[in-house]
Amino acid sequence: MKRAVSISLGSSSRDKKVVVEFKGEAILVERIGTDGDVEKAKHLYAELDGQVDAFGVGGVDLYLRLDRHEYPLRAALKLVEPVKQTPVVDGRGLKHTLERRVFELAAPALHNLLGGKQGEIDGLLIDGVPHFRQAFIPVAVDRIGLARAVSEVSQDVIFGDLMVALDIPLPVHGLRNFKRVARLMLPFVSHFPMSLLFYGSSGTEHEPKYQKYWLESDLLAGDFLFMKKYLPQNLNGKTVITNTTTAENVEFLRQRGVYLMITTTPRYDGRSFGTNLMEAALTAYAGKGRPLSDTELNQLIDHLDLRPSVELL
Repeated sequence: MKRAVSISLGSSSRDKKVVVEFKGEAILVERIGTDGDVEKAKHLYAELDGQVDAFGVGGVDLYLRLDRHEYPLRAALKLVEPVKQTPVVDGRGLKHTLERRVFELAAPALHNLLGGKQGEIDGLLIDGVPHFRQAFIPVAVDRIGLARAVSEVSQDVIFGDLMVALDIPLPVHGLRNFKRVARLMLPFVSHFPMSLLFYGSSGTEHEPKYQKYWLESDLLAGDFLFMKKYLPQNLNGKTVITNTTTAENVEFLRQRGVYLMITTTPRYDGRSFGTNLMEAALTAYAGKGRPLSDTELNQLIDHLDLRPSVELL
């Protein structure tokens, strides 16, 4: 059986192991958290190198991509220096394929769930896709594919990267403006130490911030741990697009009043894994011994009929 392993700087309390089947081929997918211990993560990469079919890097990105340019995150790359044999992916491939296509791929499920209920959400269902008045993405610098998808279905998009990631109280309106800011910032971000790249091992500390943007937006999109940390208490009627959610996380959103939840990666045994582990699983399945191109990933998404999970809460 092929094996894909995500070694994450995140909390070990979120560890999970499950067997998934791609066209009848079983793949063991496993997340191993190291609770922020960089040296432990490096040791695990060295120990499992050549013993597994693909690695996912969790809790931090190796590169940030903006249009056709990739910016290396030098501190993060040191994590995987021991790896000499096993292909390593950080999920950015799926962020620019699966997440970029989230509404296209989710359209059938959205139509089934919302076809007769479009009056219950802000916006209209057009060709199976809900449209929104305002979206808030707390951190988009590592999810440009999702940002593009959200921008296509929202009248306005507010990017919170400066506020949430850097504590600079400046919202950025619109994808074009966000890209301008990102082009200025990414050369500096490339040299950030790990303490600025990794945002915590648990994400459980609740620290409500910039409530205005959360409350005014009918669509919230991005990494779940960022959301959980900063979310307001009342999310009545909102749509959330996220991933890396456990059953407890889904219940958390339900209790806050979220109406519709889309997880960009499929759910297996009650869990939506991060893009890094799902990309590792696809890399293991393909068996090429290297990361897959965007074209190859899109082909596999269609071949395996991978679709986001859509759930009314």
